[in-house]
Amino acid sequence: MSAAAKPPISTHILDTSRGQPAAGVNVSLYRLIDGNWVLITESVTNSDGRCADLLLRTAFQSGRYKLYFDVEKYFKSIRSSTMYPFVEITFDCLEQESHYHIPLLLNPYGYTTYRGS
Repeated sequence: MSAAAKPPISTHILDTSRGQPAAGVNVSLYRLIDGNWVLITESVTNSDGRCADLLLRTAFQSGRYKLYFDVEKYFKSIRSSTMYPFVEITFDCLEQESHYHIPLLLNPYGYTTYRGS
């Protein structure tokens, strides 16, 4: 699938402590507009830990974005404590026709991210 056919921004959360997707995580997408973070949309990860419904290609504009992951509720739901109540990932989308996939590898005491495909 070409980048233009994919949603402009998507995410995927894997719980590396369990070796499973993190389902049911609330995810919010923000865009920096005139120095202020503006909420664009909210979603919840599906059973595969994915959110592909964050933004329609027709509504996408290049700029600075932020994904906010409410992981505290997720860890409570699996009866686990966590050091991080939420994770924020800020990233730049500079190419209008590109696809920006922002995975989150998560465990109760750490996380990492990268640009996926």
